[in-house]
Amino acid sequence: MPSMTNPVLLIIDLQKTWSDPSWGPRNNPFAEDNIAALLSWWREADLPRIIVQHHSNEPHSRLRVGQPGCALQDIVHPGAGELVLTKSVNSAFIGTGLQDLLLSHGWTDIVVVGLTTVHCCSTTIRMGANLGFHMTAVADAMATFDAPDIRGQTIPAEVMHQVELAALSHEFAAITNTRALIGQRPRT
Repeated sequence: MPSMTNPVLLIIDLQKTWSDPSWGPRNNPFAEDNIAALLSWWREADLPRIIVQHHSNEPHSRLRVGQPGCALQDIVHPGAGELVLTKSVNSAFIGTGLQDLLLSHGWTDIVVVGLTTVHCCSTTIRMGANLGFHMTAVADAMATFDAPDIRGQTIPAEVMHQVELAALSHEFAAITNTRALIGQRPRT
C-alpha cells in the first residue's frame, strides 16, 4: 500500500436501488458496513470526502431522478463539508468537475469504495489512474452482482469482483481492505 497524503474518500453510487433483490445475487453483504466504518474514520480524521450519485438519463432506470432507488443510502447522508457530485455515465470523472476539484485542492490520492465493482467503481478507478491520480480500491467496501457471460452462463458475483480487482491491481490501483486502510494512518 503506497503512503497517502490527504487521501480523498470517493464513495461511488451508494444508492437505495442496490438493496432491491431483483438485481440478483450479490457478493460482499458487508460492503455497506465497511463503507460506513471508512466514512466515520474519514470524518473523525477530517479528511476529504466526496459522494458520487448516479442520475441516469435512461427513462426506465431505477437510478433516474425521482425514482426511489436513486436516493442515497442513509449511511452516506452527506455531512458537513462533504461534497455530492452527480454523474450520468459510469465514470465519476465525466461531466462532474471531479478532476478540476481534486487538482484545485492538490488531492492526488483517491480511495474508491461503492457499487458496483465492475461498473462505476472500476471505470472511475481506470480513468483516475489514466489522469495521473493515485487510485486505491477497497476490496471489502465494494460489491457487485452475478452477471451473464456471452454464452448465457452465469458468472458468480464473487468471481466478477475478484477478477475485476485482479485486473485493476496490475495497472490501475492499489488494492486494500478496510482494516488495513484504517490502521495505516493515525487519527488526527
